[in-house]
Amino acid sequence: MQNAAGRTFDVIVVGSGASGGWAAKRLAEAGVSVGLLDAGRALTDADYKEHQPAADLAYRNRAPEVIRRTRPVQKDCYACSEWNYDWFRNDIDEPYTTAKGKPFSWQGRMQVVGGRTNVWGRQSYRFSDLDFKPASHDGFGDDWPLGYDDVAPYYDLVEDYVGITGLTEGVYELPDGRFHPPMGLRCVERQFKTRVKDKLGWTMTLGRSANLTKAINGRQPCHYCGPCARGCVTHSYFNSAFTTVADALKTGHCTLVTNAMAYKVLMDPVKHRARGVLYIDRVTREPKEVYARAVVLCAQALESTRILLNSAGEQDPAGLGNSSGVLGHYLMDHLWVAGGASGEFPDLAAKEKPSADGPNRPDGIYVIRFRNTKAGPQAKDFLRGYGFQGGGSTSFNWDAPGFGGEFKRSLLDPVVSMGLAGFGECLPYYENYVAIDPNVVDAFGIPVLHVNMVFRDNEKKMIPDMMESAAEMMAAAGAKNIRPWMALDRVPGYGIHEMGVARMGRDPKTSVLNQFQQAHDVPNLYVMDAASFTAGACQNPTLTIMALAVRSTDYLLAEMKKGSV
Repeated sequence: MQNAAGRTFDVIVVGSGASGGWAAKRLAEAGVSVGLLDAGRALTDADYKEHQPAADLAYRNRAPEVIRRTRPVQKDCYACSEWNYDWFRNDIDEPYTTAKGKPFSWQGRMQVVGGRTNVWGRQSYRFSDLDFKPASHDGFGDDWPLGYDDVAPYYDLVEDYVGITGLTEGVYELPDGRFHPPMGLRCVERQFKTRVKDKLGWTMTLGRSANLTKAINGRQPCHYCGPCARGCVTHSYFNSAFTTVADALKTGHCTLVTNAMAYKVLMDPVKHRARGVLYIDRVTREPKEVYARAVVLCAQALESTRILLNSAGEQDPAGLGNSSGVLGHYLMDHLWVAGGASGEFPDLAAKEKPSADGPNRPDGIYVIRFRNTKAGPQAKDFLRGYGFQGGGSTSFNWDAPGFGGEFKRSLLDPVVSMGLAGFGECLPYYENYVAIDPNVVDAFGIPVLHVNMVFRDNEKKMIPDMMESAAEMMAAAGAKNIRPWMALDRVPGYGIHEMGVARMGRDPKTSVLNQFQQAHDVPNLYVMDAASFTAGACQNPTLTIMALAVRSTDYLLAEMKKGSV
């Protein structure tokens, strides 16, 4: 960690993940001095454990309750394991509170440089104009203050740099991107794709994943070892720590300040402009200040909003940038794995053989939204739509009958199966919100967030439809032993796609930010993570987070050249 206390930069960027890495890279490469604050430590390739077997671990990754002693919430994250649990924040030291009867699982709270890009699922999908202008389509909520054509060039730029495997499909609801060669589909997935398209008209495609299939920028193609959430020594998946942040540091114009827990934005009381950031040193627990011409918050939607709310003062009693009163409101998360189906394909068993050791494709499939489309029929019970993630597999017959030699022979009979799990859009509701809990502080003395969110009727009505349509696809594909399922009690937060609590909009009376993620109230303050989202779509948000961050950073650079910032 560099000692930056008291220093003045051109721009302070808080957070080094998907958006913060891009902001730092674009600014530093333009010759702007950047102070990049991150709440955690920096990792090296020696910290990556994707090739370490479980047998080498102290508890063989079979003692989750040991991890839950300090990370009872984080352990619920699919990516948190004995290999990497120390990358996640300590829930005891850094709690949050929830409304009575309204559980919220705030997962993926990272304390390493690169943030969630160290462990993310890498699914990278563009939003369509239908997603940017949903209110024009169905009348609910608000359109974004921008459209697909405004963001498309930045999607191109980000995809070229990140490296995304995918297939072009020509479907309006999921615009095609600039893809690396596809990783390829399994036999069962190809059959499923063809038959579902022929019989139902719905499109299954390869998951569009930020895993390289060709070398770029010194990074090597994926070697199919599988567990990306433990890191990657060949840098084959996108992680801002060894891509955008590394590029920013190479310029000599970026100073990385680690273990810096951002507390609040410092304000000039006369000009009402941001002048810096107060942070707590995670190691010494000392408060420190850094200063800049502009401040860019990229801490993650809830964390950035927490900083704004904790920055309340005489001029901003309800939180910084909150003259509209909507800061903290319209919290969204995707309806995660809420309904689906699985099925078996015995007719394909002769074509595939199970393997005990890979190769393991680090990607699945995606079924593009087919409900409430631009030109298609509209659902009677709910607005917006959902997509499916999942994939095919060929496994050993673990349920084989018999004993001894008979069991061993039957065990080798391949079981070819396919599974689908739905991810649905959550509408933006004012009543879903976060606020500062006045009675609780974390171990660093920073007031914590209080989260009040539930999935409402529109989301709940999607779930049976997810189950029914998934089973319909399985039948169309020729599956046997079809097992439909649904989970009506989904808890918000498990999607790990928090969005919308500092929304952008055209009207400063109903939004916090403009289309360039610039605060309406404070012109040298920007929020470039998913807090800015006006609506959430049903696709994973990270690609859009990055594209918007590049667009907004370019705008900030132009404003700095004009002298407006």
